[in-house]
Amino acid sequence: MSGREEEETTTAIETHGLTKRYGSHTAVDDLSLSVAEGEIYGFLGPNGAGKSTTIDLLMDYARPTDGTISVLEMRPRADVVDVHQRVGILPDGFTVYENRTGRDHLRLVIDTKRADDDPEGLLERVGLADAIDDDAGSYSRGMCQRLGLAMALVGDPDLLVLDEPFSGLDPHGIRTIREVAHEENDRGATVFFSSHVLGQVELVCDRIGILHEGQLVAEGTLEELRASAPVATDLDLVVDGDAERARRVAAAVDGVVGASVPSAANAATSSESGLVGTADGQTVSVRLESADRQEAVLEAVENSGVSIRRTDVTEPSIESLFVAHTDEPAIESAGER
Repeated sequence: MSGREEEETTTAIETHGLTKRYGSHTAVDDLSLSVAEGEIYGFLGPNGAGKSTTIDLLMDYARPTDGTISVLEMRPRADVVDVHQRVGILPDGFTVYENRTGRDHLRLVIDTKRADDDPEGLLERVGLADAIDDDAGSYSRGMCQRLGLAMALVGDPDLLVLDEPFSGLDPHGIRTIREVAHEENDRGATVFFSSHVLGQVELVCDRIGILHEGQLVAEGTLEELRASAPVATDLDLVVDGDAERARRVAAAVDGVVGASVPSAANAATSSESGLVGTADGQTVSVRLESADRQEAVLEAVENSGVSIRRTDVTEPSIESLFVAHTDEPAIESAGER
């Protein structure tokens, strides 16, 4: 060791053995979770996985059956006022006061937190400036979600908790959520959001936790989850010369689970990149156990005397990672919303 001890990472959220039972039903099961200050953490899982229950426990909206919780190094039950002062939350199923304006909603939170935020500025930030003095009862579902996000931003929270934030939003609203999450993180806030919208998770998060039936079944960066899951990476090689020789050589490389030379007839379905049967050469499609076997395949093919013009890599989608870690059907992707 160098003489200087490694600094200990400060956590924004930490749980140990967190459990919540409702009668015979276990909503959260022995959950040990650690979210470092300053990261964007995605809590991924289908509806009913226990995501919202976990957030309720973190905010002391519900009390755990067992286990411990730390939020910003405070105990939610004992330090609930201080926790709520430093945390901004957009809860799942957020509802509005129908006879109050957007401005009124912001003023309520600003006064509660004794902050000095400007309601106009916050609503402008989430795209609701034009509706600031309209009764929230006239808002669409997506507008209510934007209003809830603006309320969560009051007081420059140290921790921003977003529970299913993409619910009811159009593509512009979804982009606003992503932008706000990155802006708040750049400011220094930790962002923790739960979602079943798969496609958005990989666009926003530093790390991902997959919750299944109340248990954390996988956790890590997207690259780490791809490396740990039994899902394949597809590698297409456009080659000059003997494509069949390239296929045989590639198939013999350790870590290759399959190799083929698709015919031009099925080019449209066998290669999304449209490489098969191009004027540039013939495509060899190779399936790898993991992405780190790419270089070995390229080296083996080129050493066989077959020239490679270009390559195209398709890594496992987050949908396939979810299926691999849970044995459940893939949950909703962003493109389906």
